[in-house]
Amino acid sequence: MKNWYLACTLSVLLLSGCETTQQILNSLPPTTTTGGTNTLQIAAGLKEALTIGTQNSANRLSAPNGFFANALLKILMPPEAQKVETTLRNVGLGSVVDKAILAMNRGAEEAAKSATPIFVNAIRQMSITDAIGILRGGDFAATNYFKQKTTAALSTAFRPVINDALGKVNATRYWTDVFSMYNKFSKTPVNTDLTAYVTERAIDGIFHEVGLEEQKIRRDPAARVTELLKTVFGSALAQRN
Repeated sequence: MKNWYLACTLSVLLLSGCETTQQILNSLPPTTTTGGTNTLQIAAGLKEALTIGTQNSANRLSAPNGFFANALLKILMPPEAQKVETTLRNVGLGSVVDKAILAMNRGAEEAAKSATPIFVNAIRQMSITDAIGILRGGDFAATNYFKQKTTAALSTAFRPVINDALGKVNATRYWTDVFSMYNKFSKTPVNTDLTAYVTERAIDGIFHEVGLEEQKIRRDPAARVTELLKTVFGSALAQRN
């Protein structure tokens, strides 16, 4: 029972700022309460909060233009390829470049649909040791936990979806042909694996959004959108007010 209670307590702490954390600690019962928040609710509230946060992130990015219309996350040609991109545009092949850029972002948006179950699996596997590490970490400790636990699975899930999207406009073939030739004469070769580049950028975008959600859960009571979350965190908020 002590280990179970410790896990629940640590789990709640990872979603709280310093002031709110102390208030939650003060309001927690030794084990259970009658008519109040018990440890089962606390554990369920944590998992629900993390699930909602990661699902929100995936839903935003998998929506039409989730990547393409996001100025921060839109996937463009890599910096080392900009000279080649400029040359292609100057010789009238700008539409080819535009199609490739659109395909990269559409592939990332489609791939993001597969992120939620991967995050949910990581949430289920969170141990007491994981929770302690997150508790002692910084503002993005939960996001960093997800990076460690899900990057490989996300890459495996994303890559074929992105490769298919790029293949529909022959972007992969054009990229490989153009930059294989370019690399023969360049001192700074470009990665000819376009799918790998887009997959990496798509995963970076997912974790950027997860980080934003983590900050909301830590700092903004309005982000606790269900009755269970309101119950779990309500006592701490009442004390602060």
